[in-house]
Amino acid sequence: MKIALVGFGKMGHMIKDAAIELGHEVCVTIDSFAPDADVKNAGADDIVRAVKSSGAQGVIEFTHPSAVVQNLKALVPLGLPLVVGTTGWADSEKEIGDLCASTGGTLVRSSNFSTGVNVFYKIIEEAVKLMNSYSEYDTAIWEAHHSQKADSPSGTALEIARRVMANNPKKTKMVVDAFHQKPDASELHVSSTRCGSIPGTHTVFFDSPADTIEITHRARGRQGFAIGAVRALISLDNALKCGKIQKGKIYSLSDLQ
Repeated sequence: MKIALVGFGKMGHMIKDAAIELGHEVCVTIDSFAPDADVKNAGADDIVRAVKSSGAQGVIEFTHPSAVVQNLKALVPLGLPLVVGTTGWADSEKEIGDLCASTGGTLVRSSNFSTGVNVFYKIIEEAVKLMNSYSEYDTAIWEAHHSQKADSPSGTALEIARRVMANNPKKTKMVVDAFHQKPDASELHVSSTRCGSIPGTHTVFFDSPADTIEITHRARGRQGFAIGAVRALISLDNALKCGKIQKGKIYSLSDLQ
């Protein structure tokens, strides 16, 4: 498959290496700041022209929360299978979903494409269901990432929180800020740390007066995310070709499984 990369920072370079390792071709790299990108200082029109002229059959977008919405507005109407790894655009998801519906564009978005993280999601869901039987246990989430990460909490932590709340009816409100009063039992605290070069750590706590259970996923690096993003694009393309999913929608990884 010929793949266009929009975003060619550290992760973009890893995605390119992963794509080549998996037997695919990266036909163009686009980034306003990366000195070795094929296309630099790219606005929306430049991105569209570059992707079209490259002959790309699919696109992976991994940039920055401040740029992702404008990038998606440019990329979605192209109608190519699109994988979005950038987080921090949940407030614009309806707008982008409407654009997909009106133009026939199709994308899959995930806060984390790592195979291990997506297994971790399922483990947490089952653990929450099990712990619901024991009223003495409370639940919280903590995550840590490198100091260069632009958003907090991480998209992965927010996804974990959504899955905890979906399976625990007692948790109805997510709190991502510091508490300045005693938390209510219905509040699920999601806390963050930014420090050094931590690739990514996510822990779910189940705590009681008697003991604490901690379930943790700790990334050793970003390679798993890069490979997962490429595999997601191939899965999205195959799912569209065989009719498993319809064009014009936003999908999650679980829709492709």
